[in-house]
Amino acid sequence: MTTNSTGAGRLERRMARGAAFLGSEVAVLGGAMSWVSERHLVAAISNAGGFGVIACGAMTPELLDAEIAGTKTLTGKPFGVNLITMHPQLTELIEVCAKHKVSHVVLAGGLPPKGSLEAIKASGAKCICFAPTLALAKKLIRSGVDALVIEGMEAGGHIGPVSTSVLAQEMLPEIANDVPVFVAGGIGRGQAIAGYLDMGAAGVQLGTRFVCATESIAHPNFKKAFIHASARDAVASVQIDARLPVIPVRALKNAGGELFTQKQREVAQALDEGRLAMAEAQLQIEHYWAGALRRAVIDGDVEHGSVMAGQSVGMVTKEEPVADIIATLMAEAAQALEKKAA
Repeated sequence: MTTNSTGAGRLERRMARGAAFLGSEVAVLGGAMSWVSERHLVAAISNAGGFGVIACGAMTPELLDAEIAGTKTLTGKPFGVNLITMHPQLTELIEVCAKHKVSHVVLAGGLPPKGSLEAIKASGAKCICFAPTLALAKKLIRSGVDALVIEGMEAGGHIGPVSTSVLAQEMLPEIANDVPVFVAGGIGRGQAIAGYLDMGAAGVQLGTRFVCATESIAHPNFKKAFIHASARDAVASVQIDARLPVIPVRALKNAGGELFTQKQREVAQALDEGRLAMAEAQLQIEHYWAGALRRAVIDGDVEHGSVMAGQSVGMVTKEEPVADIIATLMAEAAQALEKKAA
């Protein structure tokens, strides 16, 4: 990325900390999207100078083992693995990452269970966690986390209640000096990347922007839905029963959203009738999403499946190689910083 222009030089300096931490050319993390962030897209992001991240999701240790091995055949560059903290086999998944000497493990979906952070660091890997609040960010830093991701509600998939811009303003001045912080949610252009870097971010995480990459295995129907969608089409799911701690999911509106509401009603009724315990009820909701996402991404059923997408989906206008996406984003960011310097 080295060049003499003022904007590109400024961009390189602002990204230097994040890129050094990741071992990549540019401080761009691939967002972990179940069924989408597999070996082909992950390797393509790393090969293009970014940092690809495998979405483990509900994979078994055996499947993750094969996915990491497969990714290694496609890239010699560093990449990471995203693990869900509530996975019943989290310890075994961490062992698989350690066996493959994965350089960075991202923990998502809640506070790291006791011993998980230590196990990751003992393997020599860096641990990255999501921090939805400033208090939690500070707690994670005290626990020894190596870097943080702050993700706003504009993101696709499971989301929190606060926007990216508010999280960045609230958290970057307080924690950006302590550990590298990557900003995520609703980022579709390089100008936004430049803005967050100027605020103290070490880099960014992008998911939606990479879904329509040529290297992405997402079904043509899934990609077409992204290309035709606008920001207003990416809506958050609704929780219909307070007893079911359903984390909202942002996806393109379709009949699948109605099916999810219906599923919540069925589960709530089963709870009322004593046919289901709470833990099982929660698991059924999570399994529903996993199945709905696969239907859309792999099978191409974009009407009844879950087309998880962030609000930046309106800025995805065509299918193109990952290298072109990253090059465009970096050129836009450099141009924005060039204007600031003028």
